Amino acid sequence: MDRQEIIRNVKRIEIKTRLLVEGLVQGDYHSVFKGRGIEFNEAREYAAGDDIRTIDWNVTARMGVPYVKEFIEERDLTVYIVFDCSGSGEFGNAKEKRETAIELAATVMFAAIRNNDRVGLALFSDRIERFIPARKGKRHALSLISTLLSHESASRRTDIATSLSSLASILRRKSIVIILSDFLSEGFERELSILSRRHDVIAAHLTDERELEVPDVGYILMEDEETGEQMLVDTGDEGFRSSYQELAIHDLISARKSMTRSRCGVIPIENGKDNTLALKQFFRKRRRAR
Repeated sequence: MDRQEIIRNVKRIEIKTRLLVEGLVQGDYHSVFKGRGIEFNEAREYAAGDDIRTIDWNVTARMGVPYVKEFIEERDLTVYIVFDCSGSGEFGNAKEKRETAIELAATVMFAAIRNNDRVGLALFSDRIERFIPARKGKRHALSLISTLLSHESASRRTDIATSLSSLASILRRKSIVIILSDFLSEGFERELSILSRRHDVIAAHLTDERELEVPDVGYILMEDEETGEQMLVDTGDEGFRSSYQELAIHDLISARKSMTRSRCGVIPIENGKDNTLALKQFFRKRRRAR
């Protein structure tokens, strides 16, 4: 992809995600993500119903009447998009999973920038391939999207555990970490749990309908997008289709359970579909839980 094509695609993605970004910024995004903590704003005279634990005894002693401390939330958020750039992202029925993931990443980036938050990027396969520290500003967000479009992965394999372990050692500041991946990797639960203890972690789990079932189209050559291994299979064999679907569903459920046990948020993302509702449902659920 040449530079001009990348620029055109960046602009196309910005336009395509604009309405969803507006919705998130005006409603749910700000309300569900808390800042780094609270800071003192001012002291004011006590009013009926105030929490007595907030009484400022020093001011109260000086003024002769009860005063309480008021605090405001620090909104200085740092958001990291952790993007799976392994070979499985090239799979897709209507379009590649990677394309759907980039559009979702752009939506979050623009929402963060509109909210004056910092946003950064980590690209991973079987390791962290590229890490770009979080910064503010639209120009920075556009640069990150350009990186997503132009990056050529050094490996087609996925190792989520190793990648998350490396990420945990890089991220010093408490951050919102949004992982965009199909999670076709095993043994990542421990590392995801460790990351979730320090950061607000959200797993955007990408699936494609063709990964969950195989149509009856006769003999086809199936290829593993990550290993390149090929196998000739008879999709007309009902037993094969049934076994494939059972295994695929098992892997999907297993991955989701690992995410839930790791105490991270989960957004189910379907490749090639309008995922606006999934995003809104996730944010609304989080808002109700707070």
